[in-house]
Amino acid sequence: MKVLVTGGTGFTGSHTAAELMTAGHDVRVMVRDLAKVQRVFEPLGAVPTDIVLGDVTDEGAVDAALTGCDGVVHTAALVDVSRAHGRQVETTNTRGTELVIGGAVARGMPAIVYVSSTSVFLRPGGPVMTPSSPLADGRSTYARSKVHAERFVRRLQDDGAPICTTYPAAISGPDDPGPSVVNAGLVSFLSGLFVITSGGLQIVDVRDLAALHRVLLDASPAPRRYAAASDMLSWQQIYDVCSALTGTHPRQVRLPGAVLRGAGTLGDVVKRLRDFDFPMTREAMETSTRWPGVDAGATTRDLGVHFRAPADTLRDTLIGLYTAGHLTAAQVGRLAGEAVPP
Repeated sequence: MKVLVTGGTGFTGSHTAAELMTAGHDVRVMVRDLAKVQRVFEPLGAVPTDIVLGDVTDEGAVDAALTGCDGVVHTAALVDVSRAHGRQVETTNTRGTELVIGGAVARGMPAIVYVSSTSVFLRPGGPVMTPSSPLADGRSTYARSKVHAERFVRRLQDDGAPICTTYPAAISGPDDPGPSVVNAGLVSFLSGLFVITSGGLQIVDVRDLAALHRVLLDASPAPRRYAAASDMLSWQQIYDVCSALTGTHPRQVRLPGAVLRGAGTLGDVVKRLRDFDFPMTREAMETSTRWPGVDAGATTRDLGVHFRAPADTLRDTLIGLYTAGHLTAAQVGRLAGEAVPP
């Protein structure tokens, strides 16, 4: 099958494209920077040769990228919490989805995968989320843009379009071109200060997410929705796992969730006065301290896709962050001996 992967040099996009190539699919990637392709894909062992340069908000570029393809995996999205980039976030995540997914449906493609987000369901402190949970009204531009895109995709699904939607939890894993949000947080924790508070983190290994996308592309055409997440860990458990893996004891501080949520409110006020791209927002702190959890059990039952244990993902992620030079040998401790030095 000829498959277009948007966001091809991103974390999810690159792993998905490599998974599809390894499985024998003919993959085309849509990227905004040709110079990144070789660097991003070499560690994955599969470098695409069919590359389209362009932005998902450019109708002409999207049309050219979709031409000749039998399927698409739309991973491209922009995550930015600065006010200055709010319009760009909305355009990329909403208009980009309309062009890519809408264009695939208009062409009658039988295999369409859209990567959404658990943020479309998120009600901090609320019930456990599933793909059938009601949509929420996000507080950030990013969350609202994903909800807008989700509503567009669901209208197409309601009309019978064979779109498969995935809802990843926090994405982590090795071979990260970024590092992305979760992996950058791990770098901050191990190199600076590990904050232990209420709530916790639920990750999905990027390799398992890529495998889910492959399975959905190969499934019989039908509208489907599946969550992607491993078991939830409290912040204390994450600290304990990292300590056990590395044999180190990163500096830690314990802060009540209410304190962090208050700091997030202050961060929102500061952003109105001086814009900055730092995730100290009320929404981020609500998510971190009052994460309700997401149930991905149906994904395993229906599709046979299993999600590896968080400790296994964290181990490979820390080794990858060390190899890429984001963490030092002292910070990853005994794991440094299992890695190729940066």
